[in-house]
Amino acid sequence: MTERPALTRQLGRTRVMAILRSADASGLPAVARALAAGGITCLEVTLTTPGALDALARIRDELGPGVAVGAGTVITEAQARDARAAGAAFLVAPVVDVQVIRAAADFGTPCYPGAWTPTEVSTAWQAGAAAVKLFPASTGGPAHLRQLRAPLPDIPLIAVGGVDLAQARDYLDAGARAVGIGSPLLRGADRNPTAEALTALTERTRVLLDTVGAVEQAEEAGS
Repeated sequence: MTERPALTRQLGRTRVMAILRSADASGLPAVARALAAGGITCLEVTLTTPGALDALARIRDELGPGVAVGAGTVITEAQARDARAAGAAFLVAPVVDVQVIRAAADFGTPCYPGAWTPTEVSTAWQAGAAAVKLFPASTGGPAHLRQLRAPLPDIPLIAVGGVDLAQARDYLDAGARAVGIGSPLLRGADRNPTAEALTALTERTRVLLDTVGAVEQAEEAGS
């Protein structure tokens, strides 16, 4: 197997991946700036958004190397190549596609494929995933993640899918390496990026990261 790419350092530091999915990509750069102002430095732009790769490239250029901007809903090797060409720092998939995972590893790009069962999680990891996205996380909740971690403690899991702001700490306490949050965090700011909506988004981001920071401090105290 090609050497496994490391977890994106920005995600490892903040433990939150903001998911940008919209019917119109025009507001995403403003949303990305508001998220970055609040401290989130790992952003996923889903390929289900029209013009996603152009938006990804623009956000990457505007925010610079301190913010990792990746492509989500990557389900084919061709999409993986296109995302890499657009400058994606990482790839996220809703399923375990070994070819996509291995292509990403060949590029040296971290890939976070979606899995739900122990077999899927293990298959994704063995194929070269940098971490595995537990998806949809809300189907089984933090308890399901905790059960997966018991026999597979060395595989980093990212909880995505139905995770709201109030649950972020629950998933991290259950052993998630990070969480991915979309609409519960954005609350329509992508559709209507007014100054008021963006200011509120930045404040929600800060509150969320304060919650995550409390988890990190608790883990450090127990180590």
